[in-house]
Amino acid sequence: MRLIDLRSDTVTKPTPEMRQAMSEAEVGDDVYGDDQTVNQLEDIAAKLLGKEAALFVPSGVFGNQLALMTHCQRGDEVILGDDCHIVQHEGGAAAIIAGVQLRTITSDNGRLPLDDIEQRIRKAEDMHYPKTALICLENAHGIGSVLPLEYMREVAKLAKAYNIPIHLDGARLFNAAESLQVDVHEIAATVDSVMFCLSKGLCAPVGSVLVGSHSFIAAARRGRKIMGGGMRQAGILAAAGIIALQKMRQRLNQDHKNARLLAKWLRQIDGIRVVNKEVETNMVFCEFKFEPPLTPQMLISRLESAGILANEPEDGKMRFVTHNDVREVDLHRAADVLKGIMCRNYW
Repeated sequence: MRLIDLRSDTVTKPTPEMRQAMSEAEVGDDVYGDDQTVNQLEDIAAKLLGKEAALFVPSGVFGNQLALMTHCQRGDEVILGDDCHIVQHEGGAAAIIAGVQLRTITSDNGRLPLDDIEQRIRKAEDMHYPKTALICLENAHGIGSVLPLEYMREVAKLAKAYNIPIHLDGARLFNAAESLQVDVHEIAATVDSVMFCLSKGLCAPVGSVLVGSHSFIAAARRGRKIMGGGMRQAGILAAAGIIALQKMRQRLNQDHKNARLLAKWLRQIDGIRVVNKEVETNMVFCEFKFEPPLTPQMLISRLESAGILANEPEDGKMRFVTHNDVREVDLHRAADVLKGIMCRNYW
């Protein structure tokens, strides 16, 4: 029975082309700047996003925290959404690594109201206040929504008025670009730094990229070393990242299409409510009506016994994620299994 893994788009396996490229990659010591494959990846990433420079890092969390550490001094304050990845899913790293204070805003489907951002900016030079050093946005958002380009431009205009930089957690940046039908450099142009993942949806086995100005990346390179992220013959990993950027981002529309199909089928099942008003990326969020004896744990167990992997609900919502290793026929089977479970056919 074919395993269907809907937990995340981080579970994708490297493609055969990636494995071949990894085996043949030209490598060198990247800490010395000698790894030509890493250098090529960074050059491609910077040009693709319209920024001056880029830095290959081990993970998305690493890239986000490196950005905070580079933009901010210890004790500075960062304005960001209460439901963003940096707040919710990075283990309190902002306090541990960058030593910054997070000033959160209740987001509206990923958006931070402009008035709320401005209200939280520390405008007075007062020894009692921390300095507002950074605004963070997330696009595409982990809740499945996409921030419109015009909204990001409005935040950029506000930030510029107060001379505050913006960092974008763009872990799924290319999903956002696909949803908005714009080039990624248009999104990147609204912020000062961007982190994006190569291993979420793009099928690379490891790695993320941080992009920004020459001076920002130079400082981040030192920070990467301090954080233990100085890698040696990392071209073996970067080779897969190059293919991710050159080819795999081109197929994300299929993941989005599959997610919309899954949402359509799940909406037809009694006891399941699809939360997404619109499925904008590759994520479908659902609420389940759990009637005794069915529990979230039992649901996960029944799915697993049918060869389907999913995460337990978080805050009452369950997430299904499409990706390169999931086909339309897999999603149809998953929907049939869920229908059977909700009809008690799998109890």
